[in-house]
Amino acid sequence: MEDEEAEAVLRTVGRQIKMWREAAGLKQAELGAAIGYGDEMVSSVERGRRIPKPDFLDKADEVLGAGGKLSVMKADVERARYPKKVRDLAKLEGEAVELGAYANHQIHGLLQTPEYARALYAMRRPSYAEDEIDRHVSARMARKAVFDRTPRALLTFVQEEVTLRRPIGGRMVLRQQLEHLLEVSTLRHVEIQVMPTGCEDHAGMGGSLQVLKLRDGKTLGHSEAQLHNRMISDPREVQILDMRYGMIRAQALTPRESLAFLKKVLGEET
Repeated sequence: MEDEEAEAVLRTVGRQIKMWREAAGLKQAELGAAIGYGDEMVSSVERGRRIPKPDFLDKADEVLGAGGKLSVMKADVERARYPKKVRDLAKLEGEAVELGAYANHQIHGLLQTPEYARALYAMRRPSYAEDEIDRHVSARMARKAVFDRTPRALLTFVQEEVTLRRPIGGRMVLRQQLEHLLEVSTLRHVEIQVMPTGCEDHAGMGGSLQVLKLRDGKTLGHSEAQLHNRMISDPREVQILDMRYGMIRAQALTPRESLAFLKKVLGEET
């Protein structure tokens, strides 16, 4: 596990399962057989070493007669599955009144379809195991709750043209991704702009960035690189990112022009 918060959640869940199992007079192997899991998996979950799937908790709840006390932990366990850096970023995104992001290599995470996100994680090197891919995709999709919360935050995105054309996951996945961008762009609190490759003056050559303006008046930045991503709170650095993002938006196609551009690219893919 990557952090103490997640470890504490899993230890608590594990202790509860063990308590209910012992109260029912079952051994680990007996519980495992009853719910369709091996005794090693049950042991690992009880020790807080493995993350139980929702199905594990639901079946254990039923077999042990816990009356929903184990099933109700699914939400906490699901959050614990997400990497800490993702949980921290999602928390800040949930507090933002305005979020702006420029993406230059891929579709921004908040705009990705599950298929597109899965294709990205599947090509990572060193390779992820399948359960790690599932974990990261689930975490990324959970962040999209920012689109639905109230009051609505202003969400603006600038996508480099190449991100709309690179067939991550294949042509079908790309078409679905472009269709999703068109759908999202119709939301009144969302604006998507395209930075055309032919643009000579470009303030975003330093790489992708994100600016978050929070309810308490603070402004934070977020940047990602090859092996690191970090939150930026130094006011001087945040001011530079905010300035650059404003220039990027001014240099990109307008939202109306970008919508037409997206439709054009989608037409080329069909």
